[in-house]
Amino acid sequence: MSRNGIGIKTAQVRSQRVVGQIHVYDGAGKGKSQAALGVVLRSIGLGIHSRNDTRVLLLRFLKGPGRAYDEDGAIKALQQGFPHLIDQVRTGRAEFFGPDEITRFDRLEAQRGWDIAKGAIASGLYSVIVLDELNPVLDLGLLPVDEVVSVLQSKLEEIEIIATGRGAPQKLLDIADLHSEMRPHHHPTAEMQGIAGIEIYTGAGKGKSTSALGKALQAIGRGISQDNSHRVLIMQWLKGGSGYTEDAAIAALQQTYPNLVDHQRCGRDAIVWRGQQQELDYVEAERGWEIARVAIASGLYKTIILDELNPTVDLELLPIEPIMQALLRKPRDTEIIITGRCHNPPAYFDLAEVHSEVYCHKHYANSGVELKSGVDF
Repeated sequence: MSRNGIGIKTAQVRSQRVVGQIHVYDGAGKGKSQAALGVVLRSIGLGIHSRNDTRVLLLRFLKGPGRAYDEDGAIKALQQGFPHLIDQVRTGRAEFFGPDEITRFDRLEAQRGWDIAKGAIASGLYSVIVLDELNPVLDLGLLPVDEVVSVLQSKLEEIEIIATGRGAPQKLLDIADLHSEMRPHHHPTAEMQGIAGIEIYTGAGKGKSTSALGKALQAIGRGISQDNSHRVLIMQWLKGGSGYTEDAAIAALQQTYPNLVDHQRCGRDAIVWRGQQQELDYVEAERGWEIARVAIASGLYKTIILDELNPTVDLELLPIEPIMQALLRKPRDTEIIITGRCHNPPAYFDLAEVHSEVYCHKHYANSGVELKSGVDF
């Protein structure tokens, strides 16, 4: 994806990096663990599509097995179909606790998780290792920061490491190749009018589309394990063509659960620059919106992902008012997730119950590092 302007460079054939990077997602806003789950979805899709050595470890601190999580059903389904592609480990309590409530069990569970992480990093078995909620574990003093930083720095070159959660220590941020901070924004209009179920992820940092894909994974899991009527639509603008690794994982879930998830892409397989829009860009944007508009009004879907809608509007490929009206009239139990950067925030931002700005502190692409399939697209 382009790091300049609003244009989105789609997944054309391109050179890509081999060296793995260290990602840190922190901040008070929503979307950190979701972004990690989005990368998990992409990495599994890469393994399904290319049958290479891709394997993912999803290691989750502070999220013990005593509680069910929405994404579990979808991850279990992917594990059943592709057991060689993903392992999941949960450690810790099933409820939140503060620094004054730490027990011996918490320390033992943090150490258990870290021992698993160290073994996985040293093994060379995994191409992607997600250390979900590692940041607050370090912030709570449950693990020694210096040891964690030392192990991560000495990882095998090709391993991608993703650490999430609030309170990332500075020593971890210092060694990160990518640091995205999720900053929350509050909209009084949505609160005063009782508008619920609209989430927006915007900003210059990495984590917007991946947060939406993570949300989709959670919603699909909810449909598998909790509510068979929980149908999901993933609608993506400015991302036409092929080469997106999440497609294979979504298609695998569709094959097993055809009534739970629909997936549509629109747009050219090319970058769309401001001031250089083509007629086809307008046609494709309208085609995508017509699908989305009907889906929102139908009440058929409980979760609707509108990926890259923000830059589509910012490029003036779609008018704002019909989107406003569709969001205002959506069924109350339908969740809508909107993503993408934009120079001029559209009026529908005021309707957001959740709005995370993904602030870019560091991005390896800004240092000339190539993007990577299964992680970035």
